[in-house]
Amino acid sequence: MDISNNTVLITGGATGIGLELAKQFIAKGNTVIVCGRRESKLKEAKLSLPQLITKQCDIANIDQRRELYNFCIEQFSAINILVNNAGIQREIDFRKGEADYVNGENETAINLEATFHLTALFTPHFMKQKESAIINVSSGLGIVPLVIVPIYSATKSALHSFSISLRKQLENTTVKVFEILPPIVDTELDNGARDKSGQTNKGKKKKKVAIESLNAISKDKFEIPIGLVKVLKIGSRINPPLFLKILNKKTPVQPL
Repeated sequence: MDISNNTVLITGGATGIGLELAKQFIAKGNTVIVCGRRESKLKEAKLSLPQLITKQCDIANIDQRRELYNFCIEQFSAINILVNNAGIQREIDFRKGEADYVNGENETAINLEATFHLTALFTPHFMKQKESAIINVSSGLGIVPLVIVPIYSATKSALHSFSISLRKQLENTTVKVFEILPPIVDTELDNGARDKSGQTNKGKKKKKVAIESLNAISKDKFEIPIGLVKVLKIGSRINPPLFLKILNKKTPVQPL
């Protein structure tokens, strides 16, 4: 995949991995659009990266997803890369009933439904381009779940499966399907849970994840496990119970 001279949309691109991917894409001569819910974060991203094009959008909302698509097609008709990056992570304890589940943002809508819908919207347009790509940012937790974030882990597992199916569907088109599987990354995704638990290792640096991802994409490596996820992929096949135990050892489910 040629990773220069493209027009790229990155969801959740005002912070975290999304913003680092935006920086790397811009450095390679791409036009980059990012969307996010928080106008303040979009303004901060624009200040740090003036070439960035920003669009406020709550991708959990079906109508706003359509508005985002129309904005891109009407103003940037050459768009040929979609990075489904936006995601949230919530600790949910089902032993408490519905309280944790209903009192918070909808992980399924943001992490999964938005990816499905945006992919459906953009794919026909991408099929008309000389070369295009859909890049899904999933997680190592889609391979081995972290049980304190069960819905997040489940959505990433579903995204992994979706990436495989979509890649097969589009194999005879101009659309390439990539999946980035990061380990724990030093971002605000966990809303401070690592700080509260006293975890000193906040994860892999965002910049390293972005650079490694784009390098792999340039070589048409369609499934891109980063860092420890390479070990998780192997271990989950050899001894799933053991690796489930290892992954969850430092963040066990607390007693009620």
